[in-house]
Amino acid sequence: MGLEELSVKLFKMGEIAEQTVAFSIEGFLKGLDVSEKVYSLSEALVAMNTDIEDKAFELTARYQPVASDLRIIKSYMKIGYDLERIGRYAWDISFDHKKFAKLERCEYSQELVENLAEKVMEMVSASVAALKNHNAEMAETLATTEEEVDKMSVEYLDRLARAPPTTKCLVASVLAVRYLERIADHTTYMGESIVYIVTGKKVILR
Repeated sequence: MGLEELSVKLFKMGEIAEQTVAFSIEGFLKGLDVSEKVYSLSEALVAMNTDIEDKAFELTARYQPVASDLRIIKSYMKIGYDLERIGRYAWDISFDHKKFAKLERCEYSQELVENLAEKVMEMVSASVAALKNHNAEMAETLATTEEEVDKMSVEYLDRLARAPPTTKCLVASVLAVRYLERIADHTTYMGESIVYIVTGKKVILR
């Protein structure tokens, strides 16, 4: 029952993390101020992760779980942290866009960020789906997409470096690319934990 309660909390976190990233990306691409909404969701993820950590420690202390259950508890704690970080990076995108670009639609970087954001959003959705279904094969596919994201982010930063150096949009775009790349990293960390839950094997997907 304790593990079931833990999983329900984590699945809800996954859904909220997905919404948080989606709102943040939409705000950046459309020039909308979604910083308060994204911040609120990000803070909800922080609170939920704290609840998951507390519950995990309680289960460990009270029931001294066997190896397989302990593996799940440990992995759930790690995934909770990854989801919290995803939410925080999403808020960073919204905050920096408002702070530096003043919600301006950054035309010269619009397509670059949009293409990267689409890939990252796919990874977030896939990692949450893999978590809910304990699907190790789906989790392992994140490695391939993460390589694509890394390559795209490097190429985009090179192109953005040739943009007008005084443009505030440049700062917001560079930071957005960096944060999206970090969100992608955390989805692969989640994938590693999911594979560990299902198979007991420790893999590196990044």
